[in-house]
Amino acid sequence: MKRANRTNGEIVFDWANNIFMLLICFITLYPIWYILINSFNEGSDAMLGGIFWWPREFTTENYQAVFANAGLMKSFGITIARTFIGTVTNVLFTAMVAYPLSKERLMGRKLYITMGTITMFFSGGLIPGFLLFKNLGLLDSFAVYIIPSLFNFFNLIIFVNFFKEIPSALEESASIDGANDILIFLRIILPLSKPVLATIALFTGVYHWNDYFSGVIYINNPDLQPVQTFLYRIVAESGSTQMMAAATNVVKTTTSLSIKLSTMVITTFPIICVYPFLQKYFVKGMLIGAVKE
Repeated sequence: MKRANRTNGEIVFDWANNIFMLLICFITLYPIWYILINSFNEGSDAMLGGIFWWPREFTTENYQAVFANAGLMKSFGITIARTFIGTVTNVLFTAMVAYPLSKERLMGRKLYITMGTITMFFSGGLIPGFLLFKNLGLLDSFAVYIIPSLFNFFNLIIFVNFFKEIPSALEESASIDGANDILIFLRIILPLSKPVLATIALFTGVYHWNDYFSGVIYINNPDLQPVQTFLYRIVAESGSTQMMAAATNVVKTTTSLSIKLSTMVITTFPIICVYPFLQKYFVKGMLIGAVKE
């Protein structure tokens, strides 16, 4: 219940706290708004500057130029396929590994967990990883997006902690009825693990959607680059010659900057729209099993 009488200090604190939070929200959101309004402004006019709140010369020509580039559509297809396949395979594979590790009776369980924990803090490095992928034939292959990300030890810890909270009596009764470990995992454990499955799927899906580094390092074929790598290369290449060449066939007023801003909006718009609705699952995923191992 809200108290009727409040001291002057409490009132000042509340006002100061609200103003501070509004300032933080403004600092966080304004860069996104600035990119959005400039992407809808005529390119040559935007080069003059002075656009801070609303487009000065509204136009959709920048987006027409972006969508005229066939490479963007291909990269969107690669990203969608990668996100779906990578998320499904990662969730299932990590759950399969986590289930036996959640059992105290597993021989060598502590050794496996110790080895996995070490990999969270130390890795082989970029060059050894590149040479490994090269020897495995993963370079310039769609599989380089899927196979290396099949397993994540941080996600495994979340799975293990959740599986430990499932009553062992359910598994014992199923084993008495003749079910083996695989059947118990598929018919009992997975259906009861929908919250953690959704949480890990969100973690993995956001990673696959936002990852550009894999496409930069391991992919040379432009037909296999994801949309974030496509965006990175447009921003990194100062002239954006290929994009501007496509743009000149559509409109005359676009610039390299307006193309970059429009591409940034297009590639980040889906995840920005989805994330607020999924935020609660991210928070829940971080809390699952947080009290005990």
